[in-house]
Amino acid sequence: MTTPADIAAHVLAKLKSTRPLVLCLTNNVVQNFTANLLLAVGGVPVMLNHAEEVRDILHSCANALLINVGTLSTAQAGIMQTAVKCATDAGIPWVLDPVAVGLLTYRTQFCTELLKTPPAMIRGNASEIMALAGVNAATCRGPESGAASSDALEAAQLLSSRTASAVLVTGKTDYMTQGGSTCICTNGHELMTRVTGMGCAMGALAAACTAVADTPLHAAISTAAIMGVCGDRAVARAQHPGSFATAMLDELDSLSPESLRQHAKLTMHEHGGTAIQ
Repeated sequence: MTTPADIAAHVLAKLKSTRPLVLCLTNNVVQNFTANLLLAVGGVPVMLNHAEEVRDILHSCANALLINVGTLSTAQAGIMQTAVKCATDAGIPWVLDPVAVGLLTYRTQFCTELLKTPPAMIRGNASEIMALAGVNAATCRGPESGAASSDALEAAQLLSSRTASAVLVTGKTDYMTQGGSTCICTNGHELMTRVTGMGCAMGALAAACTAVADTPLHAAISTAAIMGVCGDRAVARAQHPGSFATAMLDELDSLSPESLRQHAKLTMHEHGGTAIQ
């Protein structure tokens, strides 16, 4: 029987062998770290900010698209809308990272509108996922969640059922859900929350995984496992944020599918619908 750890190992192997190109429309705080993380794990990052160039790359060589609204502007919103339409028309999977949705009205309305063209995956913290689902949204402090990831599980399942997207809720424990299946990942370390861009870069990894995984849920499982296992390994040799960020990149570069399979702490739960295969 295929286990979630087997799935994650398979996706990591495909990442490193096929090197998917990910167009990242992301915030200007995290672009460098995001690009380095994708390169370390085997992806190819591209950052663009012009609608015509976005069209060109999505119609030529892009394999996945990340939409991250961390520093959203009116101009960038228009480019993002263009990108989502082009990606959808081309059959390219896209991932939404709804940074600080629920706290700020403009981006909340914008992301709600984007969801009318559902992404392959939505990755966010508990407050963001609860806000998108419209379920008792917890207050957040900027990009930080005001709720535990477990508090958002019901909201994640609801959001997934509405959009048919995989939903990845990140936190001390990560939850991935789609189509009647929910997977839990308990890898990772608190120090990951003290490095700027770690969560946003995880959204880019999620996009890369959607390019090679068999299903969006498989991509979500793999994203959580890869980041969590590398966090576990990095903290063993770096106990402060600066050195930890470097250690994370090194671990992503050196992580093998077999090591991921061995160390991923993943459990699958079924709550109706079709079981993961």
